[in-house]
Amino acid sequence: MSMYLHALGHFHPENEITNDFLTELDIGTDAHWIEERVGILSRRTVMSLDYIKETLNRDFTQAAEASLYTHADTGRLASEMALKRAGLEPGDIGMVIAGGCNPEFMSPADACTIAAQLGIEGAAFDLNSACTSFHVALYMLSMMKPEAVPEFVLVVTPETVTCSVDYSDRAGAVLWGDGTTAAIVSTKVRSPIEILGNTMQSSPAGWDKVTIRSNEHFRQDGRTVQMFAIKKTVRVLKGLQQEFADPERRLHFVGHQANLRMLDAVRQRCNIADDRHHSTVIDFGNTGAAGAPGVVSMRWDEWQPGDDVALVGVGSGLTWAGHLLRFGAPS
Repeated sequence: MSMYLHALGHFHPENEITNDFLTELDIGTDAHWIEERVGILSRRTVMSLDYIKETLNRDFTQAAEASLYTHADTGRLASEMALKRAGLEPGDIGMVIAGGCNPEFMSPADACTIAAQLGIEGAAFDLNSACTSFHVALYMLSMMKPEAVPEFVLVVTPETVTCSVDYSDRAGAVLWGDGTTAAIVSTKVRSPIEILGNTMQSSPAGWDKVTIRSNEHFRQDGRTVQMFAIKKTVRVLKGLQQEFADPERRLHFVGHQANLRMLDAVRQRCNIADDRHHSTVIDFGNTGAAGAPGVVSMRWDEWQPGDDVALVGVGSGLTWAGHLLRFGAPS
């Protein structure tokens, strides 16, 4: 089934967690240590910086009260950008799918609260696959009967993972940032951007390597997850390179924005030139499922006909996925 991307939108909260801010928390880290190990200089959070300084978010049940935005808020803001770029109204959307690492509510679905903010009346549900949620939503849509899918579907990835971080734990504190992306896709209405090569796989035996339990902070087996991310990203990217190789087109790479060191390792192993690798992790940290589509959204006006953009995601579960955006002439 053919699938087309009509627009992307993004949102990042204004509160900035710099490496100097983390150094001031006195948690056994400094700017040099952080930059050397993960290549991240800054990240954003929905929470008050004063709240983080005073509490280190040890009691994360208070994080919501210390936050400037809900998932409904960030989802609406990213979606409004996507709708404007697509030249559509909320009433044109027939289905909303949301997903990410930490839903705001056990019930209702984030998709419902976001749809309500936008005034959308239609099917709304969550499809959570942590950092691969965006890819998995597209993968699911690619397998649906065309007649069952509305003309336009809104896919939103609201991520406020900083609310689950223990800021006395430098391993998690240095990685995460908050962000949200929104995509408008269609299986019926053509656009200049075709979504190709949807893939998704999991290895559930590794479910316990990255976790956010309902009563615990974010936890991960850092080294194991890093090696997994590199290995699976290389595999998916090479598959896309081989399947869609075309000397007349320009292949770009946008990976899961886990950390810069991981992305550099993938780029080198897959022979991706510097000017064909795009990333925002330096300035925004690991924004989970919002990361890779957010990179494409932030460069929205730069893509040209003839560009192929390979997006690859990895995440807890353990799960890995990818697809290719093929930019053509306006239809």
